Amino acid sequence: MSTLQSAPALGTHPAGGSLPSRAETREQLSKATYDLLVIGGGILGISVAWHASQSGLRVALVDGGDFAGATSSASSKLLHGGLRYLQTGAVRLVAENHFERRAVSTQVAPHLANPLTFYLPVHRGGPHGAAKLGAGVFAYSALSAFGDGVGHVISPARARRAVPELRTDNLKAVAVYGDDQMNDARMALMTVRAAVESGATVLNHAEVTGLRFTRGRVTGAELRDRMDGAEFGVDARLVLNATGPWVDHLRTMEDAGAAPSIRLSKGAHLVLRRTAPWKAALATPIDKYRITFALPWEDMLLLGTTDEEYEGDPGEVAVTERDIHQILDEASLSVRDQQLSRDLITYSFAGLRVLPGGPGDTTKAKRETVVTEGRGGMLSVAGGKWTTFRHIGRMVMNKLAALPGHPLGDNVEPISQLPKKLPLPGISNPNAVAHRLLIDGGGSGPSMAPDTARHLARHYGSLSFDVVRLANERPELAARIHPDAPEIWAQVVYARDHEWAETADDVLRRRTTLTIRGLATDEIRGGVEDLLARRS
Repeated sequence: MSTLQSAPALGTHPAGGSLPSRAETREQLSKATYDLLVIGGGILGISVAWHASQSGLRVALVDGGDFAGATSSASSKLLHGGLRYLQTGAVRLVAENHFERRAVSTQVAPHLANPLTFYLPVHRGGPHGAAKLGAGVFAYSALSAFGDGVGHVISPARARRAVPELRTDNLKAVAVYGDDQMNDARMALMTVRAAVESGATVLNHAEVTGLRFTRGRVTGAELRDRMDGAEFGVDARLVLNATGPWVDHLRTMEDAGAAPSIRLSKGAHLVLRRTAPWKAALATPIDKYRITFALPWEDMLLLGTTDEEYEGDPGEVAVTERDIHQILDEASLSVRDQQLSRDLITYSFAGLRVLPGGPGDTTKAKRETVVTEGRGGMLSVAGGKWTTFRHIGRMVMNKLAALPGHPLGDNVEPISQLPKKLPLPGISNPNAVAHRLLIDGGGSGPSMAPDTARHLARHYGSLSFDVVRLANERPELAARIHPDAPEIWAQVVYARDHEWAETADDVLRRRTTLTIRGLATDEIRGGVEDLLARRS
């Protein structure tokens, strides 16, 4: 039986029109002089572009690949306070992380973040005792004002009822606390959309081939559109290098003698099919500093992560056989063998953490954001955590506004004067959206499967109705892309027309979950490429 419904014969545009063409965007970028050019479309660059646009600046954002195409879509998919930081005495940091986590999950993007209960197994002979972990999770929950309940300790038997695949051998107790999780690629895309709605001009798959200089100062960049080879340039009063693992590469374009400023740590993950329902995640201590996760995510199980120094080409980072062995071996401390069969693995991915340069073990390095200025006046920003992406955007904007000589001008709206918790597009109660979709499919179209309704609500929020409108207008777009996944063909057209999807990987890996589920067959990839080629 074919896994692919035939690709729809015609792509349609939702009400309100589609994005400008790449040629139109290039022309716009070439003709204007921007206040700020952000190079790098990971979550850090996206957040700065969003906050800068909100401050009244004319902002351009470009990336050589897709938005969130590298590290920002290769995270552990968590919004968390950072339980492990408590043992180093970083109480204020944990409280600040909790504030940002709860702001995102309850007010900024409740449609994209999900509360998640965590179980912290306490093993005989393990690195931490039950009393210590019990006190730790209580303090952790107190620092979030008990917004996720009170941290406590439960018996292995009780924990096993929520996580059937929990290994109870040598298990003394289980400490319980709460955090949140997300689909990182979808969260990043919604933040790009927020930046554009605030006035930013954005273009993905546009690589920087050189920098523009005026009297020794960096005043723009030369670019090449990787989709058709077109070359163009962008002028800006200030250029921000937010290229993550590639930050030093761009710095050498500004100054060939620039010394390395960062080091990289690789984090690898595995995705597996689940053998049973999971109602909680596992956070298993490996040693005093490291925790390995087993996370129910997108109806699958996410395992990881590793933490080792990486010195190769950032574009070549990949999961190795050694990584797979380590992840499965560490997971086996708390997860039963039948859930860890290699036959269940559907996907693996690796990302690079950007850490401040210097000696020492990467597992003990601070996950801090560092902003530096080069000889040509280009600002470079690197490092940080997904959880605090809004805080990082605000912090960088404050630094840009305070630069000597005020290169951004004197009319920048102070960050302190902006709304504290601007919501991301589609903000809504996802349960209410899913209920509405189940009632009427968003309109007069065909009925919708419950898993598809939940999926749309949790990935688009109220924008789900725009996706479903496509399916109502052309019923063939309501068909599942693959029978074992909740996505429908309307999402491909929507990604093409409203979410800057240019390649099959943009759609299958980051706008949907098909690649991660191991369902991106050649037939499906061909159907997606066919739809992408039918732009109006």
